[in-house]
Amino acid sequence: MYLAGRTPPAVPWDARWIRWPDFRLPTDPGAARRILHEAWQRCATERVEVACGGGRGRTGTALACLAILDGVPPGEAVAYVREHYSHRAVETPWQRRFVAAFR
Repeated sequence: MYLAGRTPPAVPWDARWIRWPDFRLPTDPGAARRILHEAWQRCATERVEVACGGGRGRTGTALACLAILDGVPPGEAVAYVREHYSHRAVETPWQRRFVAAFR
C-alpha cells in the first residue's frame, strides 16, 4: 500500500495506491478506507507493506487506522502507533482527526 500524492513507480508485486499528498489526508477517503480494510484482511495471511515518502505522517496515520481495525480503540490508536512504531507518527491535527473518525 503506497500513500503518495503522485502515482508511485510500478513494482513487480500486487500493490495499491492511495492518493494522499504529504501532510494531508487521502483525496478519496472512501477509497482509502476500502484499501485499508483490504490490507488489514490480507495481513492475516500475507506480508503487507505500508509506505509513504517520509514514513511518519501518512504511514503512521494508516497504521493507526489498521490498529483500529484490529481492535485498538480509536481514541488510543495514535498513542499506540507512537509507542510501537514511531514517536513522531501521525504528524498533523487533521491526521489525528481522520484516525479518531476511522471505522
